[in-house]
Amino acid sequence: MKDEVIPPQVPLRSPDHVMRLSRMGAMFPSRLSFLRTLMRRLAAENVTVTRPVWNMCADGFGHAVYSVTLGGHTYSLVAVSTDLPPELRTDRVIATAWDSAYVLYDGVPDAEEVARIAAAAPKQEAARFTERDLILSRANKSVRLFAHVVEALRAGRQPDRDMIRDVGYLMRTTAVYGNGKFGIADRNLIDTRPGLEGPFAAEMLTVWLIRHFTHDLVEHVGGATLDPALKRHLGIGNSTGLGMAPFLVNHPVLLNNWMLVRETALARVRAIETLDPDQQDRLRALAARAAQHLSEWKVPDTAHQSRIDVLRRDWDAARAKFDFTGTQPLDRIMHGLRDTSEDVQELAVSMLIEPFGDIVDGLADCMADPLGGNSAPVRDTDTLRRMIETEFGWALAPDYDAPEGCGQFWYVSEAKQEPRLGLRFSEAGAELESPLDIGRRVKALYHDLGAENMRLSAFQAQHPDHALAISRVCLVPFHPYAEIRDNLIATTCLPIDMLRCKLSFFGASKFDPKSDRWTRITLCQGAPLAGDLDADADDWWLPVFAA
Repeated sequence: MKDEVIPPQVPLRSPDHVMRLSRMGAMFPSRLSFLRTLMRRLAAENVTVTRPVWNMCADGFGHAVYSVTLGGHTYSLVAVSTDLPPELRTDRVIATAWDSAYVLYDGVPDAEEVARIAAAAPKQEAARFTERDLILSRANKSVRLFAHVVEALRAGRQPDRDMIRDVGYLMRTTAVYGNGKFGIADRNLIDTRPGLEGPFAAEMLTVWLIRHFTHDLVEHVGGATLDPALKRHLGIGNSTGLGMAPFLVNHPVLLNNWMLVRETALARVRAIETLDPDQQDRLRALAARAAQHLSEWKVPDTAHQSRIDVLRRDWDAARAKFDFTGTQPLDRIMHGLRDTSEDVQELAVSMLIEPFGDIVDGLADCMADPLGGNSAPVRDTDTLRRMIETEFGWALAPDYDAPEGCGQFWYVSEAKQEPRLGLRFSEAGAELESPLDIGRRVKALYHDLGAENMRLSAFQAQHPDHALAISRVCLVPFHPYAEIRDNLIATTCLPIDMLRCKLSFFGASKFDPKSDRWTRITLCQGAPLAGDLDADADDWWLPVFAA
C-alpha cells in the first residue's frame, strides 16, 4: 500500500492569533463540524431509518422508536411526547418537565425496555438509566411555529414560508447528555465503534433523529405531509448555557485537536497553487450563499443584530474583492482580509475550506483524543520558566489582583451540578471556585519559580499547589492550541465566545444570544432528510431558504 501523500500547506496561523476569545466567538460551522462528518458517514453507508414503534394519540402524545444501523451496530431513538401545561414550559435548566424526552438506545429495545424508557425519560435527571442508554435528551416545542404548521396542514395547505425561514425548527433541545450522566453509558463503551469514534458523534446522531421525529410528529397531528423543501429547512433548535463553556478548558487536548485540524485545513487550501474554473465558480456561489444566509439570520437582541448587520455589509464589501485567479489565490484572499473584522475573517475560513473535501475531510479522523495528551519532559525550573516566557506571555500580562482582573469566578451549582459564573465582589461562593483560572495559576507558578534553578521534582514537592499549572505548561509544546489565551476570570470575559466556538464545531448556525451566558442555535438546518442520504448529502454549509 502506498504511503498517503500529505498535501502541501502554508504555515499555520499562530495560536496567539487564533486562541483569543473574541476570535473564537466569531467562528462559523465548517465541513469539519461533527454533524457534517456524521452525515457523510451515514451517506457512505447508505443508512436507512426505520420506525418499528409509533404509539401516538391524535394529539401527538405517546412514544415512538426509530432505528438505524451504523458501522455494524444498531441504535434506536426512543422518543416520548407528553402534554405539557404552558406554565411548565421553560428552557431553563431548572425545568422539571418538557414537551418531549429522548433516549438513544444501544440496539433495538423490546417492549419491556421501551416501557422502562417511556417511564424514565420524561423525568430526566430525576430518573436513573442503564448502560444500554447512550444519550439522554429533552426538547420543547417552538409553540407558535408548531401550532401554525399543524393548523396549515389540517387546512390542506403548506405552512407560511416566511415563518419556516425565520424560526427554522419545530422543537429545541435544552440538553443532550452523554458520557455516564445519570447512569447512561460511559463514552468508553462506544468510542471505538465505527461511526461513533469522533467527538460527540452519538450526540449528533441523536439530534438528527430527534429532528426526524419532530417532522413525523407535526405531520401526524396535522394529518398531511410537509413539502420536502420546507421540511429540510426545519432543523432542531437548542438552548445552551454556561454548562458547555468549561469543557474547552477542562479538555485542552481535545480543544487543541479541533483547532489544529481546522487550522491545518485552512493551511492546506491556502497552499493550493491555482483553481480551475469550476472551483472558482463554486467559491463565488458559496460567497453568495453566505451573504444570503446572513440576510436570513435575524435575532431579537439589538446588539447582536447590529453585529450581524455590520457583518452583512462587511462581507459584501469583502467578497466584491475576492479574486480566485492567479497563483495561491486563497492565500492572497486571507492576507487581503487582515484589516477586516474577525467575523469576516472566520466566515472566510469556513468558506474557503468548503469546496476541498478531498484534501481536508480526512483530518476529521484526528479530532478525537483516544490516547490522551503528550507532555514535554521538563527536568528543572529554568526550563519551565523559559517555556512560560515563550508560550504564556498572555498569562503573565494581566493584573489578577485588580478587581477587573479577577472579577468573576467559575463554580459548580450544588442543585443542578452545572457550571456557573459568579461575581467575586458582589456574590457569595468564591470559596467554591473551580480551577478554570489557568492564566492566574501560571502567573503564580512563574512568580514562585524564583531565580534559583532546581530540579522540577524538588520544586513540585515544595509547591504541590502548582501541579495543575505545571501540567498545562508542559502540554503546550505538543498541543499549541490547547489554551484559550485570555483571562477567563476577568470582568471582560464573555462565556458566549466559548459557547460559540464549541457549538460551531457541532455544526450550529443562527446563533441567537439571550445574554453573554446563554444562546439559542439551530442544528441540522438544511441537513439531509432520512431519504436524502445520497451524493448531494454534504452540500448544506450555511443553509439558505430555497426561493
